[in-house]
Amino acid sequence: MKCCLLVNNMPTKKITLLIDPVTLAVLNGRLEQIADEMDATLFRSAFNPIIAEAHDASHGLYDGKTGETLIQGKSGLPIFVGAMSFAVKAVIEKSDKDGDMVEGDVYIFNDPYDGGTHLSDFRLVKPIYRNGSVFCFIASVGHYHDVGGNVPGNYNPAATESFQEGILIPPVKLFEAGRLRQDIIDIMLANSRLPGSLYGDLNGQINALDLGQKRVNELLDEYGVEIVLSAMSELRERANKLMQAYISELPDGIYEANDWLDNDGIVDTPLKLNLKIHITGKEMILDFSGSSPACLGPVNISRSTTIAACYVAMKHVFPEVPANSGVLDPIAFIIPEESILAVKAPRPVGGYTETILRLIDLVFQAMADAAPTLTNGCAYGTINALSLAGYREDGRRWVMFSFFGGGHGGHPNGDGLSHGNAPISTATIPPLEILEAAYPIMFRQWSLRTDSGGAGGNRGGLGAVYEIELLEKLAEGFIFGERARFGPPGVLGGKSAALNKFYFEQEGGELMPPLGSKMVGIKLKKGQAVRLESPGGGGYGEPLSRSIERVVEDVRLGYVTPNAANSEYSVVLDCDGKIDLLATQEMRNINSKIEVVS
Repeated sequence: MKCCLLVNNMPTKKITLLIDPVTLAVLNGRLEQIADEMDATLFRSAFNPIIAEAHDASHGLYDGKTGETLIQGKSGLPIFVGAMSFAVKAVIEKSDKDGDMVEGDVYIFNDPYDGGTHLSDFRLVKPIYRNGSVFCFIASVGHYHDVGGNVPGNYNPAATESFQEGILIPPVKLFEAGRLRQDIIDIMLANSRLPGSLYGDLNGQINALDLGQKRVNELLDEYGVEIVLSAMSELRERANKLMQAYISELPDGIYEANDWLDNDGIVDTPLKLNLKIHITGKEMILDFSGSSPACLGPVNISRSTTIAACYVAMKHVFPEVPANSGVLDPIAFIIPEESILAVKAPRPVGGYTETILRLIDLVFQAMADAAPTLTNGCAYGTINALSLAGYREDGRRWVMFSFFGGGHGGHPNGDGLSHGNAPISTATIPPLEILEAAYPIMFRQWSLRTDSGGAGGNRGGLGAVYEIELLEKLAEGFIFGERARFGPPGVLGGKSAALNKFYFEQEGGELMPPLGSKMVGIKLKKGQAVRLESPGGGGYGEPLSRSIERVVEDVRLGYVTPNAANSEYSVVLDCDGKIDLLATQEMRNINSKIEVVS
């Protein structure tokens, strides 16, 4: 295999190398292992359950000149890896402007408008030097438990500017030539309700970068700079060519989808997200021109976050493409500067997760006509960020922040996953045992939610029911969710999944948030509980194409009630749950004719 490239930041000569396929595969595995080891190091050392248990973090290797993604870990969040390339570019731009980057530097920041996502996600970027020049950058990002702001846990659904969401740190040096700057750490600790947790997570990230640097240097000692850079260049080009090949197999045309956010947390008005996918030959344009303008509340996102979400969506549709920046080479973006998808400071962006999930849903829906065998029904579409906070009897502060699962969409090969995590990540839902051990709460219920999956030839997966009781004297709750007004859509005739529902107990009974699933200042007393009923996934294909036997089995397992079997699938069951085959066949014949006419 012949590879020509200009080595980044190295002597400016063209290097022509031959790399055999076996060596390329070995180097790809070794590079991925570096990122995976950094992931594991942080997960095992973090103080915060959102990182340690839920794996809300990520690591990767980035180009030393452009900042583009070279390698990502398999355990971290893909949305972080896509956004981190913009973060590394921000560091490169700052260092070029200041002219003061040297070996041993480490930059830290959480700026959501400059390669970030939201203020909870802190990024550490470290240049790896070889022979006096930058070979590449390694980077770590993790979701900190609390970084100030108006709401413990930082998911403030009522924020109208980023100052209400937490402290913002622009790109600054945490290490200067290997010397730790304690003043930066002091500023961060002073702005957190849980400084011990923040300090532990930060040290975990520092250790992950130290290990990453060691592993990169070991690899370079073994293979040499030129061979490793050549392999990185070849892997990137392979992703580009493979993506072009996949796009070229799709029919040329314009494929459009619309979806909606419930509201912005301030005004109870739906926000439109529109996507037109233009396919011409080997190229694709993702056009978001029809989307709503920037809003008052915190469901705005930056342009870099929008592009990162599309990177994740493309990886879902084309999973065989290598995970690096070459994925986006054949794709152009149209994102109006005034839209909800390209905001600048100080627009609030704390709920970015809800909006990027909707972008992935848009891609699934728009691709349904272009590539029906590659797409699927939409997943549950919200992380349901829940925070409960208060003081223990001994005066210690506690803040429980967690996110929760739901159903994934039905797909060409079968039913959707029940109680999965959001498709923006490979993170896991924190176990209830961990949450109960860490906080003064008790789960009354953690179960699958019957009838929550969208009907379809392949049914959407089920959402879940979580009921959490407060064991401490008093607490305050905050919820930031979506899909309370518009259920996750199905594709190719599949039905939408159930709506998201949130309840909180008060002395007068159960209440629901006026805005559906966004609310601050929920006052709870000991013994009172909150209950979350998450959506399932959208269905794939016409419900009447699902066999009668599969519907009966769904009822037997408790996934679908007899009433839903009748209304959604035209399957008639008697009071004992046994099928009335004659009535079922008659109903299906009638309803199939109605569907054809409609």
